Amino acid sequence: MPTSAPTQTRQPQIAVILLIAVNCAIEAVLQASDFRLFGSPYWRGWIYDDFAFYAPLLRDWTPNFTLQPVTMFVTYAFLHAGWLHLLVNMLALSSFGTEIARQAGTAKFLTAYLLTSIGGAALYGALSNSPTPMVGASGALFGLLGVWISWGYQERRHYGEGMREIWRALFILVAYNVVFYLLLHGQLAWETHLGGFLTGWVLALIWGRPIYRRRRRSA
Repeated sequence: MPTSAPTQTRQPQIAVILLIAVNCAIEAVLQASDFRLFGSPYWRGWIYDDFAFYAPLLRDWTPNFTLQPVTMFVTYAFLHAGWLHLLVNMLALSSFGTEIARQAGTAKFLTAYLLTSIGGAALYGALSNSPTPMVGASGALFGLLGVWISWGYQERRHYGEGMREIWRALFILVAYNVVFYLLLHGQLAWETHLGGFLTGWVLALIWGRPIYRRRRRSA
């Protein structure tokens, strides 16, 4: 029906916009408190203490509240280390998030965002014992890239094509992590990126490729 197409188009956009709005709102409040516009300049520290991801909480640290070792697997993904960190992640989310949401559907898109955030934190917690708080949406973003590249892999395998583009994409992601790991003097949670990516890849394999482009063009 003519009236259904606009709704189908808007729903994925709304999901992405909602995620961006929540992330920006949280950072805006923390920025305002940093500059003493309202609240306390200690708010960021307090929020990080309770909602950032701390790998040692999975080992011998005492949590601030009972469920902290559980809730931090999700809450860390909505915190950022300043406007630049937020801007980079939100630009990435807006650039490819809408297309992934359109193809996967809003429910699967939000499920992937949640599960890849958890998967990224899980691998970080398994491989790192750093006492530094880990924050940022990049675990989910690499998870969405895992979904996207896994779709490309499935499509090429379906049509018996070579995997050159897949290898190129993987090389770019590895190079990105190596370069920024060096630039940030080791302060890059590559474990989170890898955990999110692998979770996204597996989810895409379980769900299957939603659309084979050539089948759609030839129909």
